[in-house]
Amino acid sequence: MAKMYYDKDADLGILKGKKIAIIGYGIQGRAQALNLRDSGLDVLVSELPGTPNYEQAVKDKFKPVSAEEAAKEADIIQILTQDHVQAQVYDKFIAPNLSKGNALVFSHGFNIHFKQIVPPDDIDVFMVAPKGPGSLVRKMYEEGKGVPCLLAIFQECTGDAAKIGLAYAKGIGGTRAGVIETTFKEETETDLFGEQTVLCGGVSELIKAGFETLVDAGYQPEIAYFECLHELKLITDMIYQVGIQGMRKRVSDTAEYGDVTRGGRIVTAETRKEMKKILGEIQSGEFAREWIEENKAGRPKFKVLRQKDDNHKVEIIGKKLREMMPWMKK
Repeated sequence: MAKMYYDKDADLGILKGKKIAIIGYGIQGRAQALNLRDSGLDVLVSELPGTPNYEQAVKDKFKPVSAEEAAKEADIIQILTQDHVQAQVYDKFIAPNLSKGNALVFSHGFNIHFKQIVPPDDIDVFMVAPKGPGSLVRKMYEEGKGVPCLLAIFQECTGDAAKIGLAYAKGIGGTRAGVIETTFKEETETDLFGEQTVLCGGVSELIKAGFETLVDAGYQPEIAYFECLHELKLITDMIYQVGIQGMRKRVSDTAEYGDVTRGGRIVTAETRKEMKKILGEIQSGEFAREWIEENKAGRPKFKVLRQKDDNHKVEIIGKKLREMMPWMKK
């Protein structure tokens, strides 16, 4: 069983007198910066001038600085830019300005695990990864609650990396819910696997396949959309709240019987074999190398695939049907 930590295990006092830099004021960066500040900590934000995120930081009463300045001033540097730009930001702006005893923080292990960022030996390197979007991290904190977090220590220099990491997690509200100990390797590989085979790749391909099967059989695309995409939220919400068996107890017996007798015909032994192959590609670094090269080349394959699915019939029909749903409009 994983080791768990809570509020009583973390001491915010270890962060007193330390300056924390948040590099990247996106949804996650904003949540972590605001929560840390509201926890009484000294927070510095770095964002590019002229961007919406920069303007939001100003509205939130931060005075954004460059990544270079943030790295010079801070004791703890949390990098929350997108994965594919982290190494460039680190090499150009952060690495030249690190001081002995600094801490480098991540909320996803990709760049450390796949050695796109190679930190010097004289700093702490750890990960605090909330298991929820930034909007939820902020909302739960404001309600006096928290979102569970992962904690991983990649490199120990000061002897206090774990204590600093737990204090950081407490500062964003994570220890209120619980912090699970892991490693950069485990977090990175399981995160990529979940995205590719279940949460994003698996679900989106399943939706399209179901939609296309019904439409090809002569059913109206609007009906196919509702049955294969729209109602998915009802099911995933129940799974999220009460688990798979809890969901099954809340749908009709007809639906449950169809689930337990037909589901295995969709996710077959061949599917599971392909899942293992995908996991192997992640573990070997093959996927990381492919994604890094794709970005270096200007994303030619990615752009084509994105454009193709932008024009898929399920997207065209969905856009029209969502106009009929006022609760989905901001």
